[in-house]
Parts: sequence; C-alpha cells; structure tokens
Amino acid sequence: MQIRFILIFIAFSLLVSCYQPQRDCKAFKDGKFTFTSIIDNKEVSTVFERNGDLEIDYFDGKIDSSSVRWINDCEYIMKKMHPKNKAEEKSIHVKILTTTGNSYTFEYNIVGDNNKSRGTAIKTN
Repeated sequence: MQIRFILIFIAFSLLVSCYQPQRDCKAFKDGKFTFTSIIDNKEVSTVFERNGDLEIDYFDGKIDSSSVRWINDCEYIMKKMHPKNKAEEKSIHVKILTTTGNSYTFEYNIVGDNNKSRGTAIKTN
C-alpha cells in the first residue's frame, strides 16, 4: 500500500514539474495595449503603443515616450525619453512571464531595485 502511494506521488510530481506556462512573447513586441493598476486606492488605466524600440504611453491625459531595448524575446529595458524628474530617469526592467491569446502577465522593477511588481497587459489591436 505504501509503495503504491509513493509511486503515485512520484508520478504526480513528475507531471507537475514538467508544466511550462505559455510564453509566446514575440506576439507582444508590437501593438496597442491597456494596463490597469491601483494608485492611491483608485483603479487607473494606461494605454500604450509599442513599435520596435519606441513605446508611447497615454495616461491621465498626458502622452509620454520611452525607448525600448529588448534583451531577449521576453525581456526589455524601458527608459523615458523626456524625464521630468530624477525618478523618471531610472530605467524599468520588464519580463513577460506568461501569455494568452490577447494578453500577457509581466513582472517589472526599477533597474537595480529588488522590489518587483506584476501586471497584465491586454492587446487591443
């Protein structure tokens, strides 16, 4: 009886450890996206368009642009082109963790900072 349990546990562990989340990052390099987050207990949305090495953000009636440097198909570094203060001068590292048909979940942080946040972007075109 114990041997059967052990064999079932090992088989289950092998199946679970083989699971790989879907990551079709190339499909999300370019396009128009929306991203919703919570700021000061309010849900806010950002629309952004990424094309090659340029990303344009539309947030709170303002337009901002950033350069994009892809590290690999699923990671890139984003840097504001016209920072307005010291905080905006810092680059952001973005890593796509999983993808679905029209969205991706990503992790991001200021380069050099270990504090990571997560979000989901939805492709709108």
